[in-house]
Amino acid sequence: MYLITGGAAPSEMNPWLNFLKLLERSAKTMNLEPGYYRILATPKRVLEVQLPVKMDDGRIEVFVGWRVQHNDARGPCKGGIRYHPAVNEDEVKALAAWMSIKTAVVDIPYGGAKGGIRVDPHKLSINELERLTRRYTWAIAPIIGVDIDIPAPDVYTSPREMAWIYDTYSQIKGYPEPGVITGKPLEVGGSEGRKEATARGLQYTVEEAVKVLNIDPKSATCAVQGYGNAGYFSAKFMHELGMKVVAVSDSKGAIYNPDGLDPDAVLKHKRETRSVKDFPGATNLDPDPKVANAKLLELDVDVLIPAAIENVITKENADRIKAKLIAEAANGPTTPEADLILHEKGILVIPDVLANAGGVTVSYFEWVQARTREWWDVETVRQKLRARMTKSFRDIYNLRNEKNIDMRTAAYWLAIDRIVAAMRARGIWP
Repeated sequence: MYLITGGAAPSEMNPWLNFLKLLERSAKTMNLEPGYYRILATPKRVLEVQLPVKMDDGRIEVFVGWRVQHNDARGPCKGGIRYHPAVNEDEVKALAAWMSIKTAVVDIPYGGAKGGIRVDPHKLSINELERLTRRYTWAIAPIIGVDIDIPAPDVYTSPREMAWIYDTYSQIKGYPEPGVITGKPLEVGGSEGRKEATARGLQYTVEEAVKVLNIDPKSATCAVQGYGNAGYFSAKFMHELGMKVVAVSDSKGAIYNPDGLDPDAVLKHKRETRSVKDFPGATNLDPDPKVANAKLLELDVDVLIPAAIENVITKENADRIKAKLIAEAANGPTTPEADLILHEKGILVIPDVLANAGGVTVSYFEWVQARTREWWDVETVRQKLRARMTKSFRDIYNLRNEKNIDMRTAAYWLAIDRIVAAMRARGIWP
């Protein structure tokens, strides 16, 4: 009645197929009209662009990029841009769809979008990255805009790239338009609190979750997979809550210390050595980085924070997860099959569409500030973020209890209900 695979490969690891599975599960649970399901199972627009770039040595290299706009029933599309050698259309479609859900979960007036370029940015010079970024901006300029689609940073992009996009778009339009992009440097209209926003929002949801689970954060243990921006700040904020952060990892290894780790000291070590592994006083979980990261997920801790990549908790390892609470800082770290196992085990999952929505929420605050040209201090940003994240957690947790469903299904139910309500109010035209 519902399932639309859209040609996606029948694999547990395909993010677009995973989104469709979650959408179908939620649609059946809430008895969604099939017509609205089919709208949500199909992106509004998928743009693939060719990006010829002149490299520093004079040769021309051609890259491929995408911008996907999933749904704009509730407002302009919103979503980041990632640079990664494994980026593909299905991944970008899934991430755009998750942004539709995420913006509706925290009730900000956006739809979902995502962009990506298939490139290894570490192999490009800064000048080559700038030319690639500006070329991509030029290619997607006809379908983005302050009231149409507002990009932001994602994997391997940063405020630097956002400034280039802002400048390129403004040059095309002939006037400055800081509202076309978020995640910018403060000097060109960025927002206070944006760098920490994803983890700060996660902190606020974890604070609510430990209350309902009767976990005292001052006696709790925590493990964090991934030590980029979201992972480091998540570890730091859990440490500030009084938790003992006993394990962290990155792509090169994972470390463990039952007496706890100092997140700032680990970050200093990572900056000096380019990895968290071999941190003084800690044990490397395994010489093989993949095995080490897998072992971290299965540690006996109270709180587990996947903050790295998609599909790390699967039907193969879900039954070995021992954490009482999982807060998903990464996008899509848990497959739909694993979700069911975790729910049966009684593990509370704060799903990615809520747990890491602090980033898009503060992006929304930046967009509002850009529109009004009135800038807020960091405490104002944090206060507004706490209020929105706390309310969103309670809305989802209450729906979970009312319908006797898992947290992710409750989050999707809430989001889909809000999106469909907007589509019904607007109607189908022509």
